[in-house]
Amino acid sequence: MKKVYGSAAEALDGLLFDGMQIAAGGFGLCGIPELLLDAIKEAGTKDLTFASNNAGVDDFGIGILLQTKQVKKMISSYVGENAEFMRQYLSGELELEFNPQGTLAERMRAGGAGIPGFYTKTGVGTLIAEGKEHKEFKGETYIMEEGIFADLSIVKAWKADTTGNAIFRKTARNFNPPAAMCGKVCVMEVEEIVEPGELDPDHIHLPGIYVHRLIQGEHEKRIEKVTTRPAA
Repeated sequence: MKKVYGSAAEALDGLLFDGMQIAAGGFGLCGIPELLLDAIKEAGTKDLTFASNNAGVDDFGIGILLQTKQVKKMISSYVGENAEFMRQYLSGELELEFNPQGTLAERMRAGGAGIPGFYTKTGVGTLIAEGKEHKEFKGETYIMEEGIFADLSIVKAWKADTTGNAIFRKTARNFNPPAAMCGKVCVMEVEEIVEPGELDPDHIHLPGIYVHRLIQGEHEKRIEKVTTRPAA
């Protein structure tokens, strides 16, 4: 089965449709599938629901799709650093489903494992719990959260072999593995593609069984907030 494609547009061909749900890896600007997001923007696919920790910034990451009004709903943990996100949410143009970060990661992981729902104490007694099933376990209250089963996963890794076995570099791993697992189809972008056998099996973070399509490309290494020590 061919997994390596020549471009992001080629890798997404036949997968995009209006109203779909997409799970995207990344945390802030770290480990985001920027090439695939650019290709979705160019494709013009609209009414999208994104499950992602955040929406990037105004001109990078999912933020570029907010600018073009292609996103209908965000399932997210953090919504700061993005003025357009805030404007659309406060004006009622954008739906938002808040998730604690651990809950969001577990919802993705659960979807990838075929688990439809699970119970957690996180969010009990807050707005997060409204409208959700509550259940008592040994005198403690839990709420039920549903697994995320996305139409498409888009993720970014550092290096992969041609079968899709992938290695993430340091904190760029973040939400990428669980996001990759929960989509019906997973498309991954990487900085380097190698031949099977070149990666140490003990170093692989995401098995190729989860990856259906793969591209290699040049990536922009942005720093979200530059903090330096004052000059002496």
